[in-house]
Amino acid sequence: MRIRRGGPESAPAMLAMLDGAVAWLVRGGRSGQWGTEPWSDDPRRVERITGIARDDGVWATEIDGRPAGFMAAGPNPPHYVDAAGEPELYITLLVTDRAFAGHGVGAALIGEARREAAARGARLLRVDCYGGGDGRLVEYYRRNGFEPVAEFTVGDWPGRLLAQRVDPPGTR
Repeated sequence: MRIRRGGPESAPAMLAMLDGAVAWLVRGGRSGQWGTEPWSDDPRRVERITGIARDDGVWATEIDGRPAGFMAAGPNPPHYVDAAGEPELYITLLVTDRAFAGHGVGAALIGEARREAAARGARLLRVDCYGGGDGRLVEYYRRNGFEPVAEFTVGDWPGRLLAQRVDPPGTR
């Protein structure tokens, strides 16, 4: 597994992975998270991912030379989450190609986010996710060191805000 920096050129591959995730969720009867239509068919979602790829730091994971996952993170939360009141790194996107599910791609990218936060002097790492349905996504983040800190809604979409503390460089 190799993690490298991405950028605006990563947006098409990010959208393709999101499309694959939607199809996988729908097959599993879990359309509440992102609906039933591909992200690449929705101009608002395309603009959102294009903006994330342009404005946030992007990391790409590759396995055997193939894109396996993407993470985007930046110093500010999205508009629907209050600022933390301290320096933070906020994961704005984390997606894994379903072909690489179970290979530790997401965990590796979260580890990269911890390192990036520490390098920036941020002691707080936050992420939000779908908080409805069977709760599997919230549990995934808990297994990766996050603790739920708040619930919120965007329209009728139930969200969960999660956070973890980051050790300063050289303390582990």
